[in-house]
Amino acid sequence: MNSSSDECSIRQAQVRFGLVYWGGAFLSSAVFYILKATDAVSLADHVAYIAEKLLRYGSGWLLTTTISYILLRLHGRASRRGPLESSLPMFIIVSFLASLATAPVWAGIGYAAQVAYPLPQLAAQNWNSFINDTALGAALFFGWSCLFISLIFSFELHDRGLRLAAVREEALSAQMRALHYQVNPHFLFNTLNSIAGLIEEGAATRAERMVLSLSSFMRTTLSLDPMNDVPLADELALQEEYLEIEYERFSDRMTFKIDIPEEVRGALVPSLILQPLIENAIKHGVGATTGQVEIVLKAYREVDCLHINIENDMPMDNMERSPRLGMGVGLRNVAERLRVRFKGDSQFSSGPVAPGRYRASIHLPWRLA
Repeated sequence: MNSSSDECSIRQAQVRFGLVYWGGAFLSSAVFYILKATDAVSLADHVAYIAEKLLRYGSGWLLTTTISYILLRLHGRASRRGPLESSLPMFIIVSFLASLATAPVWAGIGYAAQVAYPLPQLAAQNWNSFINDTALGAALFFGWSCLFISLIFSFELHDRGLRLAAVREEALSAQMRALHYQVNPHFLFNTLNSIAGLIEEGAATRAERMVLSLSSFMRTTLSLDPMNDVPLADELALQEEYLEIEYERFSDRMTFKIDIPEEVRGALVPSLILQPLIENAIKHGVGATTGQVEIVLKAYREVDCLHINIENDMPMDNMERSPRLGMGVGLRNVAERLRVRFKGDSQFSSGPVAPGRYRASIHLPWRLA
């Protein structure tokens, strides 16, 4: 915390707290005086007493401003040397010495006021009263110094909290971007394999259309901000672009159904969160069999939760050979993105739900665009 704006904030707080601190001391003194006052003292003497106390405690506020300035300069030097906590003993020592040095000045101001305008309700000034006023002043100044040190440290802790929050936000953003962009190489690898398959089959025209669709899809996904959620309707539109790519190869044996009510399509979801799930269904469902495969995307709201399920047919022998099928890079990426983005407010699961049927499920907090 070395910026001029932070230092200005501390000075403004010092002025306000100083007025409250010394104003409280003045009011306490005035209350005790009123309780002890007698009818023998004239109204003029009452006014003079209040004026004398106002002068004394007002001068105390000005003197604490000097102490605060010294501590503020000390804080600036200590911040440049290292953690502020290590300089706390030095702050205490300087505060104590400054209080001892300032207290006689404050007592002298009171002594001068009493000499200039003696008040009958006050005892005559002598050496003992000067020592008592000095001791009282030292206690008041040291109390204020400790309060001001606490004020400095509170600003320091607040500033550290803001910096730590900013660092955490940057780290979260970096992690989300890494997970987000991890989808593209994984998807690109599978899509290039599909294009290679079309070329091997002699379907050059279809392979060309697939390359053009791939170019459009990649351009769209790279422009998305991984930290910004999108309406489910937009995510579905993006996945339709991806399905156009896969339809080039599997249109003869793949059907894709969407069961999502209109009121659910406005719910917010992380961008590209469905793409690895659909890709997984195509790779391990459509790509693993020569028969017809149905992929069903269903989403619905349940209280304050959004449920998204993607189910696909899968060959029984494929599921028996690999019970952990589908828990590869794509689904791990989805699970990690949800964990980072929503902490404990989301859930992801995947696995067989019936013979020859596989499901991946996402549970998110319900949020509207």
